[in-house]
Amino acid sequence: MRRKVIIDQDTLGPATTNLQSVALLVQSLGVEVLGICVPTGDHWRDQQVRHALRFLEIIGRTDIPVVPGAEMPLVNTPDATAAWEKSHGKLVYNGAWDHARPGKWANPHHTPDLVEGNPTTLPAAETAAAFIVRQARAHPGEITLWCAAPLTDIAQALVLEPRLPELVRELHFMGGSFHPMTDAREFRHTPRREFNIRFDTEAAHAVLRAAWPRVTCSPIDVSNHTRATPELFMRIARADTPLGRYLDRFGQRHRPMWDEVAAATWLDESLVTRFDDYFIDVHLHRGASYGDMLSWDPGHEPGHGERRARIQKHLDDARFYEAFVALCSVQK
Repeated sequence: MRRKVIIDQDTLGPATTNLQSVALLVQSLGVEVLGICVPTGDHWRDQQVRHALRFLEIIGRTDIPVVPGAEMPLVNTPDATAAWEKSHGKLVYNGAWDHARPGKWANPHHTPDLVEGNPTTLPAAETAAAFIVRQARAHPGEITLWCAAPLTDIAQALVLEPRLPELVRELHFMGGSFHPMTDAREFRHTPRREFNIRFDTEAAHAVLRAAWPRVTCSPIDVSNHTRATPELFMRIARADTPLGRYLDRFGQRHRPMWDEVAAATWLDESLVTRFDDYFIDVHLHRGASYGDMLSWDPGHEPGHGERRARIQKHLDDARFYEAFVALCSVQK
């Protein structure tokens, strides 16, 4: 029986770490992707939905539904973030709200033409939260929620169905930062701050306190040193598949493979050579540490509802790169 997964991903495209991770999950022969839920995150929801639809058209997988997720976080807003920055300093990255970056717009419904071509298929006529709940009820105990976006959709699904943690197999998410060995500007002064968690802090807090049967966190620590090199995409291009040609043209080069690591390590847990067990939570107070990850060794947590999670720490880099090339080279 193939492993069932719902992907919750802010599918900024073309390619990028976002859709390159989706490619790994979709290409795996042992996985049934029930749907791709898309909240606002790296970009506004509606434009990301179009990138996901077009990606599935290109690789011939329009059987997988793309489900629009949350357009805004539960509480956080662009204005609130701007006000926070005036008191505590500029954030390195604001995703959809970072208007200074090319391709980001203030209007969430502005959807210009895509460089990879505009999709002709339509998204599902259902919200991501409703889709997640419906699928969980239909397949109790079988579904992994694989998340590499702000956790808004999962938080909304918990409101619709408080028993959701009892109905799924596990939560596996890319997000958070603990002690990353990097000099990257984003983590130099604030090593506990990571975009997916901070963008919707309240959603992350709600999700991480839910009673999931198993939680795996793929943080910055385990993946920030990886790089999507031209050599990897050259090897994939030799397969001469629709996906290979797409990645050869649009593949995100010289960038960390954050989400790809989270996908590959869900597919093959042995790629992780060390896990740590922490109780984790998110800093909710709107001071300088708002949205930062909190963690405690077992027995030292304050006991206010924090949940235990497996934290990926070290990666078998060579095997990860080989898995990335192999999965993206499969003719499916």
